[in-house]
Amino acid sequence: MKLLVSPSSPEEAQRSLAADIIDVKKPSEGSLGANFPWVIRAIKAMTEKPVSAAIGDFDNKPGGAALAAYGAACSGADYIKVGLMLSDPAAAAEVINGVVRAVKDEFPEKYVVIAAYSDYERLGTISPFDMSPLAAAAGADFAMIDTGKKDRRSTFEFMDEEALTRFTVMNRDAGLGTALAGSLVFEDLPVLKRIDPEIIGVRGMVCGGDRNATIREDLVAKALAGVR
Repeated sequence: MKLLVSPSSPEEAQRSLAADIIDVKKPSEGSLGANFPWVIRAIKAMTEKPVSAAIGDFDNKPGGAALAAYGAACSGADYIKVGLMLSDPAAAAEVINGVVRAVKDEFPEKYVVIAAYSDYERLGTISPFDMSPLAAAAGADFAMIDTGKKDRRSTFEFMDEEALTRFTVMNRDAGLGTALAGSLVFEDLPVLKRIDPEIIGVRGMVCGGDRNATIREDLVAKALAGVR
């Protein structure tokens, strides 16, 4: 299980370098808020570790999602993540297909991560279980669960261990990796190890519980020890 930590700036990234994957996002722009291309480039230049970049929480705008994905890939991201803030499976498939093609046509070695939300029922968005086969069919690499509304309610408040394990097994059977995120706390780590996704994504956990605070190097080290 790899630890992905999500800094919002090069300064925060400097305190995140012990993580397995450095994820660039802009928390003020949403669950998977996109940061600037120059921030991705700057963080990529700081480390030999894989760099991930969120490109946004997209509704039915496949062209915009595809262009954002291409921009993140060109800026140096090794993993490109998009969130599906929509309900219609056909529209979701169009966004997923656009993002995968935008990345894979020129950068076949890069990874595409498709995210749906654990709190999909309150958001009225596509279920992670409906997203996963669409991601697999399009040739994506990972299916992800995050919380769409950031109000400190955890993924575990909306999906229990059994559901998350079922999602992980479903992905593995389809040839996808699994990434789990969403206001995770240190106490969740034993359960996450039982679920056994390929990646867990954190920000609030390593900011002292508030994703709008700043990342602490000591908490990154603690989280990393917890996933080993």
